[in-house]
Amino acid sequence: MSTTAKEFNINKILNINGIGIIIVYIVVFTVLSILSPNFLTLSNVMIGLRQAVFTAIVAFAMTFVISMGGIDLSVGSIVGISSMIVAAFILSGMNVYLAILIVLLIGVCIGTINGLIVTKLGIPYFIATLGTMSILRGIIYVYTKGIPLYGLRAPAFRFIGQGYVGVFPAPIIITIVMLGISYYLFYKTRFGRYTVSIGSNEDAARLVGIPVDRIKTMVFMLSGVFCALAGIILASRSEAAIPEAGNAYEMDAIAATVIGGTSMSGGKGNIIGTAFGAILMATIRNGLSLLNVNTFFHQVVIGLFILLAVAFDRFTVKKMR
Repeated sequence: MSTTAKEFNINKILNINGIGIIIVYIVVFTVLSILSPNFLTLSNVMIGLRQAVFTAIVAFAMTFVISMGGIDLSVGSIVGISSMIVAAFILSGMNVYLAILIVLLIGVCIGTINGLIVTKLGIPYFIATLGTMSILRGIIYVYTKGIPLYGLRAPAFRFIGQGYVGVFPAPIIITIVMLGISYYLFYKTRFGRYTVSIGSNEDAARLVGIPVDRIKTMVFMLSGVFCALAGIILASRSEAAIPEAGNAYEMDAIAATVIGGTSMSGGKGNIIGTAFGAILMATIRNGLSLLNVNTFFHQVVIGLFILLAVAFDRFTVKKMR
């Protein structure tokens, strides 16, 4: 087998199929299991998976956005405002299921606004979503006055973030369902193919008849509804809406997406890799906490993984070319 063929096979295994991130996760998991006797217990593994839920759901949407060649900095604020609105509705006596439905629709509306700002006003992704992030976070602080909304004890609502289906936590089951939906949309539909095509070459996508503006808006709508769902689960888990809810989620989502093999330059995404990226980040934080490592160093380690992932992406792109 020629050197070029070997390089292609390595790139295919590590990037397209997501085997690389799985191998990294197994290595990290094994090392932490050896270093900490309390790490490899069922309760601790479940804690780690629960911690990955919010990052994973938001990162699934971020995978579509980044594969399209964009960025969405408003995801954390959408999570926060969704958490606040669903809490306010339930505390006012609204039916739980109606409150959840309305909040999901609000997420769609916010995503639509982001999409229209980008497509109709021609404002770059970074600036458009940075503005939305600031506006939404400001609304949260104005409404709550910086005071958490407590008392979300409705059984139906608590089940979303704290319940179990058999021995499996409900949030993890919801995340698996969202993973399945994301996988289907990304790999099995025109919507997913068009998203990647736009990220590869937007001008060429327009020339072949792809409705670029509509797809961009739909991607942001998807991001909005996924973030709204994460906000609902977060409020249910904590039985409260905290004004700081969702802070820095945009960084975690981007990190999980990039670590999972999605290219920051667009045109390539990996849904399964994103899921493992979110789990890997939660596992690292959980393991470092058990080892009594200062929490400030957690971000250092995550940052190193991001740099290595981006460097590896650049390297493999050059090799493929």
